[in-house]
Amino acid sequence: MPLLTLIVSLLLPAARAETVTVYTSANFAPLVIDGTRGIYYEAIDYLNKQATDGTSFRLAYLPRKRLQMRLEDGTLDGVVIGMMPQWFDDVAQKKYLWTTAFAIDHFVLVSRAERPVQMDVPQGLAGKSIGLTLGYVYPGIDEWIQRHGLQRQDAMSEEINLEKLRRGRIDCVAVSESAARYFVRLHGLHGSLTFVDLPGRATERRFLVPLGRIDLFDKLAPIVKRMREDPLWLRMTSKYQ
Repeated sequence: MPLLTLIVSLLLPAARAETVTVYTSANFAPLVIDGTRGIYYEAIDYLNKQATDGTSFRLAYLPRKRLQMRLEDGTLDGVVIGMMPQWFDDVAQKKYLWTTAFAIDHFVLVSRAERPVQMDVPQGLAGKSIGLTLGYVYPGIDEWIQRHGLQRQDAMSEEINLEKLRRGRIDCVAVSESAARYFVRLHGLHGSLTFVDLPGRATERRFLVPLGRIDLFDKLAPIVKRMREDPLWLRMTSKYQ
């Protein structure tokens, strides 16, 4: 009996261990870089360091439309990183379980310094081309674009939009400030691009957990809650700023 008890006690933690897939539809720096590194990979590494019950996490890419569809039909076998309730029509947080934010970002309007797009001259915005990411909604910003008559041009990522702007193929880009600043630093474009804050609330990067996985939420939420103030996390992400 003592031997049997020992075997069972050793097997139970292994039985409880789980590998959780963390999905993202982001494919742009600094969130995801070359499919191997970036802030979201750092987040997965952080979670794996903090998990104490044998749970492990792995990052996987899923296009936004497929991600939305699998969430809505209940077939998503994991959690989602970097989202906020407003993007999923869940302001009341009744459709999904949401952690606190592990990062705060906001959107800026980026244009070329030699031809800046001036938000304080609304009559000059009509007809300007603005780069946005295909399949994404921008609460507050979408209404601003329609009101001022800008022409939306979608691309597969924020990085592609910034490259189009650099080459003069569009007039401006609505993009997260973290992506814009990383792009400027990467390409040595200091002084070449101008940033102006866009209307709309700040972007809260949270984890979304399906309602049926409250057990997983209870493991994840306490880790994420202390994440933003943890010196370890701040060191891990400092290289992307």
